[in-house]
Amino acid sequence: MDGLPRLVEDTFRRWHLTPVGEVIVNPASRVYPVLDADGVRRACKFSFVENDNVGEIPTLSLWGGRHAVELVRADPRRGILLLEWLDGDLEQHGDADEATCTVAGLYRRLHRRAAPQLPDGHAFVRRWLGELEGLGRAVPAPPRFVDWALRAGRDLAAEPGTHVVHGDLHYLNVMARDDDWVAIDPKGYNAAPEYEVAPLLWNRWADLEATGDVGEAIRDRFYAAVDTAELDERIARDWVVVRCAINLGWAVQDGSAESRQPDWHASVTRQVTILKAMQAVEA
Repeated sequence: MDGLPRLVEDTFRRWHLTPVGEVIVNPASRVYPVLDADGVRRACKFSFVENDNVGEIPTLSLWGGRHAVELVRADPRRGILLLEWLDGDLEQHGDADEATCTVAGLYRRLHRRAAPQLPDGHAFVRRWLGELEGLGRAVPAPPRFVDWALRAGRDLAAEPGTHVVHGDLHYLNVMARDDDWVAIDPKGYNAAPEYEVAPLLWNRWADLEATGDVGEAIRDRFYAAVDTAELDERIARDWVVVRCAINLGWAVQDGSAESRQPDWHASVTRQVTILKAMQAVEA
């Protein structure tokens, strides 16, 4: 963060960019609306590069703007991307069921056979499961769910990932391009196609609560995603359990009980609620 202003200034100068709006602040990036040398509106993204998102640039390059945001230019070493400008995310779409099918439909369009230039997402999962196991009873969930996640996760992630996946594909990471919807912000690694489903379940939570039966609504959304994308139901269910349990482990690692804010407790409750809903998915 200390070096960001100088990095932004240097990038704008080198790439002949002119800022035209307020910076968009995200947890893992800063995005500046700009005009390029030809006067075309673009998005200049400065990413905080971490182990699990180093594949963003090569993944966007592989997709080549097909069903994903177009990568115009990049500086991989410094995590800088010049992207096409898009307006309006799927989170704002009024029909949650239709939005779910839109995201799940992108799975099939984006997934392709594993690419050697991308990291193995299953290796990340194995490390995260080791950290989860080390937390023991500190994980804020019934032990049976943690045991389920550890057992299933080690089986699912035993071999390298088979497909290029987004890794965090949900409503906020899908934006409009004319009359189509395209993906943005991929983590970008090789994993099982069924790895993708979980973020759809913990986003647009208010829509689930509005149904009056959150557990049933979670399962309805899960089945809609699996059916639309033609995924293996059992494998998808187990990946949801794995990813929710890993999230709970990260919640413990985020800080002491005294430092936890109300949104921390809400996030934990969501993950446990999803885990309970998955118990009723027969596969």
